[in-house]
Amino acid sequence: MQTRSLGHSKIAVSALGFGCMGLTWLYGEAPPEADAIAVIHRAIDLGVTFFDTADVYGPYTNETLLGKALVGKRDQVVIATKCGLVVKDAATFAYDRNGRPEHIKASCDSSLGRLGIDVIDLYQLHRPDPAVPIEDSIGAMADLVRAGKVRAVGVSECDLATLQRAYATFPITSLQSEMSLWTRDALPEILPWCSAHKVAFIPFSPLGRGFLTGKITSADQFGDDDFRSRNPRFQAAAIQANLTLLERIAAIAERHGATKGQIALAWVMAQGDQVVPIPGTKRIPYLEENVGAADVVLSADDIAVLNDLPTPTGTRY
Repeated sequence: MQTRSLGHSKIAVSALGFGCMGLTWLYGEAPPEADAIAVIHRAIDLGVTFFDTADVYGPYTNETLLGKALVGKRDQVVIATKCGLVVKDAATFAYDRNGRPEHIKASCDSSLGRLGIDVIDLYQLHRPDPAVPIEDSIGAMADLVRAGKVRAVGVSECDLATLQRAYATFPITSLQSEMSLWTRDALPEILPWCSAHKVAFIPFSPLGRGFLTGKITSADQFGDDDFRSRNPRFQAAAIQANLTLLERIAAIAERHGATKGQIALAWVMAQGDQVVPIPGTKRIPYLEENVGAADVVLSADDIAVLNDLPTPTGTRY
């Protein structure tokens, strides 16, 4: 697989990463631990080197799982994790934000322990805390770099003004936010800013939480333990309305001999060399399908058609 750099840090990663969240959190029943570890190992075999997790996933179980999976493989991978969210109610996925410096530094030590590593390659503030100046939060993360516990600092779900303040405090390496064929909020301002400042853009949910694969056709597919059962875009009427997006994707997929999901991922990857999407999955066949997207080259006409897709029905959250 081709590699891309995480911004100005020059940390090389696979052009397509792996988001570990769904292996223990948010999307219904988690797979058995051995099966989840097998997915991670297969990803490495396929050339994936970039793995993203967070302390809040589980909470805590996701980092522990990734740590177990990477025993003896640390030198083959780049590990990204996050801090700054605290689960209030795991049953409803409710959380609080905590960007206080003391919390960030304590969280880093805890994450290092769960992951079983000496240094975190990319440490990200999961959400800015409105009660804490971003300069204080990023300043604490800069201290962790100077202490040798973290190689690079990133932020997640950050508006442009806050992103600029963060960058002025410390040269952040990456911004992680949602981006896909049905979530394009970052395209007008955020993505150009990242390109101009050599900040990597890490899209989460690049497959629209699974919708853009074409495998989701009914709200009945989700149990109460699946976050999507509460998501506006996955309510019954919204799903039926949003199925029209898939028709144009399907036509392009047919021309390329690819799947709809591969076309969706290829479009995300075509947004710039600084873009490193992190699709996740619980199943090896879907993983292999996702990795195959790295070989799909869209034409200018393909991209123009995809750029013209209608706005989806339903908000992100």
